[in-house]
Amino acid sequence: MKLTPMFAALCTTALLASPALAQEWYVAGSVSYVDQSDSDNSGTTGAFTTGNLGDGTTLDVAAGTDYGWNTEFDNGTGFNGEVGARYGDGLRSGVEVSYTKADVDTHTGVTLGGGSIDALDAASIAGSPTPLGASVAAIVADGRGDISSTSVFANLYYDFNRAGVWQPYVGAGVGFSDVNVKYNPSGVGVIDDGETKFAYQVKAGLTWMATEKWEVYGEYAYRATDDVELNNDLFPGTLNVENQQNLLSIGARYRFG
Repeated sequence: MKLTPMFAALCTTALLASPALAQEWYVAGSVSYVDQSDSDNSGTTGAFTTGNLGDGTTLDVAAGTDYGWNTEFDNGTGFNGEVGARYGDGLRSGVEVSYTKADVDTHTGVTLGGGSIDALDAASIAGSPTPLGASVAAIVADGRGDISSTSVFANLYYDFNRAGVWQPYVGAGVGFSDVNVKYNPSGVGVIDDGETKFAYQVKAGLTWMATEKWEVYGEYAYRATDDVELNNDLFPGTLNVENQQNLLSIGARYRFG
């Protein structure tokens, strides 16, 4: 799912024009339940020599060797704030700041060079010269770590049934997210890095006009960034982590004017 450059330009134009065209300003805040999608992590190594494979041998790994695994996340939480403007034709725009965080549940399916290394002794990836007595699969299954995103979006919305008490709406936005990832299964530091990436979201919600000034709303949003490229602390290499979210939010808006 990609937002077109035309839509990004439309969002930007609406926000720049808002001081002249806005009929009413508002502020909003919400809390979110975050369903952080699993990540099919993938990357390439630098040149290095593994630790003990469990049988007293080691393996020389060439630079550019593919590796990866799957990460499952627990459900997380988010906090969102927005300053926006309404126009007379049902359109409104806003600048949204958001923070989300979800913990790691587990890692599975570790591969190196296209083959599974789950059954190898964990010394192989930890760089230990002596076996650790636990498989790679057992070590990574412990999980630990988290993924967090601090984001800024330029949003554009359309409100339906503007004369009614209940007002459905749709919206979308583009922006940037500062994404930070920590993977330390069984206390072994693998990833502790971050990167700022292009981000986008699409939304659908329902507003209840509680008073002339106060609105209460519920909202669904799909949000994603480009893959985040991070440095590996365990052995030379980089890892691409996917960052996609489904958010269910409840919040309130205050209308000025």
